[in-house]
Amino acid sequence: MPPTGRPTLLDVARAVGVSRSSVSYAYSRPERVSPQLRARVLAAGAELGYAGPDPAAATLRRGRAGALGVLFTEALSYAFADPAAVLFLQGIATVGERADVALTLLPVPPETQGALAAVRGSVIDGAIVYSLPEEHPAVLALTARRLPVVRVDMEPAPGAAVVRIDDRGGARAVAEHVLARGHRHVAILADRISADGFRGPADPARRRTAGFPVARWRLAGYADALRAAGLEPDAVPLFDCAGNGIEDGRAGAHALLEGKPRPTAIVAMTDQLARGALRAAAEHGLRVPADLAVAGFDDLPEAAATDPPLTTVHQDHMAKGVRAADLLLTPEPAPSEVVLPTRLVVRGST
Repeated sequence: MPPTGRPTLLDVARAVGVSRSSVSYAYSRPERVSPQLRARVLAAGAELGYAGPDPAAATLRRGRAGALGVLFTEALSYAFADPAAVLFLQGIATVGERADVALTLLPVPPETQGALAAVRGSVIDGAIVYSLPEEHPAVLALTARRLPVVRVDMEPAPGAAVVRIDDRGGARAVAEHVLARGHRHVAILADRISADGFRGPADPARRRTAGFPVARWRLAGYADALRAAGLEPDAVPLFDCAGNGIEDGRAGAHALLEGKPRPTAIVAMTDQLARGALRAAAEHGLRVPADLAVAGFDDLPEAAATDPPLTTVHQDHMAKGVRAADLLLTPEPAPSEVVLPTRLVVRGST
């Protein structure tokens, strides 16, 4: 007679007349039992309505979850829509597949704290923290769990390895290139300087207190090039877009192009923003690069296909994900900081 209530592994074992471990192996380690026994166990489980061993209980017995967490600063939909995020996650997934571990995506948008419960309660063995502000509550909550952590595009921290690129050097290189073309009315598009939802022109105080390390480093690189050219960085118009979509860049570029004097060059912190700036230029009736030079940062696959093709800074997003996952899964002592190179890619937009 079927048991009352929710069926258990013991109920299946009794129905088949085998041990609990044999039933467990039939579901989770089929190579440990014969095909005939596994078929009997699965048939009995189906008849009783048993769905298999509880993953949480199995995790407690093994002492590991078999999953890595990935914390990032945007809504979950962003991870599947932003080309840079997609490539980065592909790199992590490549290593995860090799190591037979799963990925748990943990979005923690800077404007909300509702995802903190998921960070505190996630069943993971370690985490990759992708470009979060240093004092974000999610970072603090994860640190309190004392799990292995690799920080990406962030400052070093005790007990956590860091993988990043040479943001400052890359930003300096693209700004030097634009300035070498003779531009002196330069403007900057930023995706997000700090995690406060602000959208609009960024004054010098906001620039100096940028909450995101990547924003700090890229602004510092632009400033290096501007000072070397005899320009005051604080006097250069900067629009904080509060997002990294093409439409964010389009709106920000419209605001910059309506300024006086009108910029002759826009340097964007991301290719997505630069693609938006190209659209805004067309809507203003401006020719690129004759009337307006536009440069980005990232060298996404789409950058070479814009009209005109986009000058940008190349970084290997997929390699960044691979390196971060490798560091997290390697039991040997890891380097405290890995800095991947960047290179300037000059195309028709400048």
